[in-house]
Amino acid sequence: MTLSHDSAGTGPQTVVLLHSGVCDRRMWDGQFQALADAGHHVVRCDLRGFGETPVDAPHVHADDVRDLLDHLGVERAVLVGSSFGGEVALEFAVRHPGRTTALALLCAPAPVDHEVSDRLRAFFGEENALLEAGDLDGAAALNAELWCGPDADAEARALVRAMQRRAFELQLDVPEENGTRPSGVTQEDLKGIAVPALVVTGAHDVSDFRDIGEKTAALLPDARRVTLDWAGHLPSLERPEETLALITDFLSGLGAPAAAGK
Repeated sequence: MTLSHDSAGTGPQTVVLLHSGVCDRRMWDGQFQALADAGHHVVRCDLRGFGETPVDAPHVHADDVRDLLDHLGVERAVLVGSSFGGEVALEFAVRHPGRTTALALLCAPAPVDHEVSDRLRAFFGEENALLEAGDLDGAAALNAELWCGPDADAEARALVRAMQRRAFELQLDVPEENGTRPSGVTQEDLKGIAVPALVVTGAHDVSDFRDIGEKTAALLPDARRVTLDWAGHLPSLERPEETLALITDFLSGLGAPAAAGK
């Protein structure tokens, strides 16, 4: 199965936008077309169990991204991942060496040693209770409340609720045999990702992701660390234009090698 996706723009450099675990590809509405207009070939997709992509078989998300790029005839790409999408980007870089030009990781988890905070543990407990009670709207609202930073407006918060509810609808009844398979990527593997990386965290995000960002940046051989003093967990939705500028600046520093795109 090919992931549901959008593709726009032309240019020697392909940029793949990977969404967070509470969103789908709509989270990139503020950046997708603008990056294409700036001269990049831009791809955004719904990973399995999100947006318009159902869960119909056992899968590894990073391998699904590889299959999408093969379908599009793209050999190498810059991967921009928000939260869970950033972890998928790291896994892609490890599992498919030579196919990643650079990484931009926005508030992303990673396979690093980390003790989950009491705040995050309590959140998961409350979310599970709501889901077990069949209250998908309540669970979606809980997610929007935690993950949207202070600058997220009412429209952004409503979109997060809608995207998260859609993910619940797709994922909750998936048979175990069709679930996500472990990527096998370890903390040690990150040391071998020798491409330019931008590691971004938000000052208003849950502390777990700030800690993970520090550890990830320390492991990656060519990483630049940035903390956004205004951001929560979803900067692309909280301040779309500033996030676009951040990504654009990172891309401009890479150049556009001919081998990076289609």
